Amino acid sequence: MIEGHGDDSYKYNRPITSNFSSNVYSKVDLSDLKAHLCARIEGIGNYPEPEPYTLEARLACRHRLPADAVCVTNGATEAIYLIAQTFRGTNTAILQPTFSEYADACRIHGHRVTSLYQLPSEKEGFLLPKEVRMLWLCNPNNPTGTVVDKAYLTELIKHNSQVCFIIDQSYEYFTLCSLFSPAQAAEFPNVLLLHSMTKRYAVPGLRLGYITGDGGLLKRLRSHRMPWSVNQLAIEAGLHLLEHDVPNPLDVPAYLQETARLRTALESLGGLEIWATETHFMLIRLRFGKASALKEYLAGEHGILIRDASNFDGLDEHFFRIATQTSEENDRLVEAIKQWMMI
Repeated sequence: MIEGHGDDSYKYNRPITSNFSSNVYSKVDLSDLKAHLCARIEGIGNYPEPEPYTLEARLACRHRLPADAVCVTNGATEAIYLIAQTFRGTNTAILQPTFSEYADACRIHGHRVTSLYQLPSEKEGFLLPKEVRMLWLCNPNNPTGTVVDKAYLTELIKHNSQVCFIIDQSYEYFTLCSLFSPAQAAEFPNVLLLHSMTKRYAVPGLRLGYITGDGGLLKRLRSHRMPWSVNQLAIEAGLHLLEHDVPNPLDVPAYLQETARLRTALESLGGLEIWATETHFMLIRLRFGKASALKEYLAGEHGILIRDASNFDGLDEHFFRIATQTSEENDRLVEAIKQWMMI
């Protein structure tokens, strides 16, 4: 998705002072990481490892996995395209509405793509359509914030052994719901988990993600991975963050309480239909007006940026998405939307 994504503040003349459009929580203290990377800057004069073996081994140790069960990528996006390329031409289903890169990557690589808007129930035997050979789902899901229950997913996977499940857990850190651990998912021969250090540590400019799963599946992926796809500074950042984390890491329960407070404040305005969420972002439907008009007003008049969600499959021009920020910024957003509604 080159156009229509979040964090597109470069389009506006007025400085954006509150960015609700990206699902990356930006209030992270990266001072130690920046100092570390500055001290390692000479490393850009040499090639990195052709495959990021050292970082993969460190992640495998963290997750109690064999080294061949981890594949580090240039962000979760490279992981998506690498999977689509490796399994080129298969019959793919995507649980919608969701991140558009799944469909984009699959279509580029000749997949026959169909959209699903609900998963099969226990009464249906948990059975997916018989032609499906790959299923993509985001958990927690972007843009809805919903989470598919782990117990249900386990049954779905067991009853559809012919299907390769691609479960994108890029937002796993931002929910209190029970999700698959890398070790649990690796017990299945037909599951790949996607993880995002980009989201976890708010380093989207570094592009750093990884895949965990069955060693046989990852061996197939590695045969298609471009050498040196992960740069030296990204590798250094990953190693540093695994060892040191970041100062004062995010208090996730408190953050989700603030998300609930923001949702309640927005609901009190009327005119908004807000989807239930299990994470830090939420999908909202305007009962009148267009999301694009609200976006332009907020950016131009208040320096606030939201995500126009009309280009997600299954959504229309009335939908937008926001990610919770500080309480002060959240209050500014509520007041600004209130003013727009009164125009």
